[in-house]
Amino acid sequence: MDILQLIQLKLRGESNRSCSKILSIHRNTINYYVRQLKASGLQFSDLLELSDTELCELFPTPNTTDTDRYQELSAYFSYFKKQMLLPGCTRETLWQEYLQKHPEGYGYTQFNEHLNKWLNKAKVSGKLNHKAGEKVFVDYCGKKLRIADKESGELRDVEVFVGILPCSGHTFVEASYSQKREDFIGSMNNCLQFYGGSPKAIVTDNLKAAVSKASKYEAVLNKSLKAFALHYNCVVNPTRTYSPQDKALVEGAVKLVYQRIYFPLRNMIFFSLEDLNRQLKTELEKYNNYLMNTYQASRKKLFLDQEQAYLQSLPPAPYQIKHYKRAKVQKMGYIYLSDNKNYYSVPYRYIGKMVELQYNSEMLEIYYQGERISSHKRSQQAGYYSTIKEHLHSSHRFYSEWSPEYFQKLSADVGPNTSTYIGKLIQQQDYPELGYKQALGIIALKKAFSRSRIELACSMAQSHDRYSYRTVKRILENNMDKALQSQPQERSIPIHLNIRGSKAYC
Repeated sequence: MDILQLIQLKLRGESNRSCSKILSIHRNTINYYVRQLKASGLQFSDLLELSDTELCELFPTPNTTDTDRYQELSAYFSYFKKQMLLPGCTRETLWQEYLQKHPEGYGYTQFNEHLNKWLNKAKVSGKLNHKAGEKVFVDYCGKKLRIADKESGELRDVEVFVGILPCSGHTFVEASYSQKREDFIGSMNNCLQFYGGSPKAIVTDNLKAAVSKASKYEAVLNKSLKAFALHYNCVVNPTRTYSPQDKALVEGAVKLVYQRIYFPLRNMIFFSLEDLNRQLKTELEKYNNYLMNTYQASRKKLFLDQEQAYLQSLPPAPYQIKHYKRAKVQKMGYIYLSDNKNYYSVPYRYIGKMVELQYNSEMLEIYYQGERISSHKRSQQAGYYSTIKEHLHSSHRFYSEWSPEYFQKLSADVGPNTSTYIGKLIQQQDYPELGYKQALGIIALKKAFSRSRIELACSMAQSHDRYSYRTVKRILENNMDKALQSQPQERSIPIHLNIRGSKAYC
């Protein structure tokens, strides 16, 4: 997803340095990625059409030996700092102690260089200048609002989502039941719809709905949020952990929300989330239209004049959240989705393989090693089997096609008597599967007997009260059809003058 976002940024005309800032990836790494993409000989627009597997082939796996060695050393930095405060401790002594545990570690010069960099680091802060349409900061308020149950009067806490465009200060506020992924991405969707466009980057806190693994330098985003960013042609840039100055603007906006929006609601009681959001929208409109003395303009006016034109246009439809799971293809060629307890078919050659499921409320897509191998429309019926015939093995496909019409068509190759007999045999069964199996048995008799004999046997068997495979088989095995053929046919008496009729006996 990082590579795809880099390609999107390059198509938009961003420089490597700008891509480095937006994606929070070192500039040298961005330069390396761009060189590898250009070396493929394809245009950036063509690279977007490649599958994940084909993109990965453009980048050889890097050697992480030095990185691992530095991580081993850096784990001791805090310990070294404490030891150097003790009398008689020298750096050489600490280096020798380090080498005893890691014989292949850094030499004394590099040891000192890395330790000095760590000891001399300093925390600084500065004024951030934000460009129009470049970022939107999002966060949740620490203080919650409440809705009441009409019947019991029980109060339920709800979360309040806040989004702000830093250049104009235009703010979005919405209440939701939780900070879970579905509610968070739903609020993000509504936020971008409220602004009428998407920025180049979304700056989030390290909440669980956005970040799978928090880090001060390189947080790991969950797939749903990365897919959300790809849908809106932007990137997600989480703030550093324990660094509130990175999102000072939205922290300040939250304080203003307490003053300008929470306070007017203090004496109001809301019985549903919809009622609360309706009132929040009213108070938010007043807040965004409030005249700021410093700028002699409101936040909404600054947004319309300075920032709206720089936002990217929105896709035709809002993003629908996708869920991701791993599953094993069962022996019968299906995967099981526990959400609705349904089964979905997969091409039979993937039986026994681990696949990735990506699904939303409408569609389910199945991927194997980054390649989509199947897609189904979601079913809400528990225990339902969604089957694509092309996915089944030839023997399974043959079995799935059984029907009265199918066997009528199959038996027509033997003859009309056989087709008629099989039709009556299936029709008399209470459970169609029994008739199908017997019909298949009658058709299989052509391996041992000629079609003409089977035709005659089916004609004879129609005089019986019950139609069955065994009746036809016994007629053929006992050669009853041959006996019928060998019997002499009755000859009619020819007309002759010497023969008297019934009138002669009156």
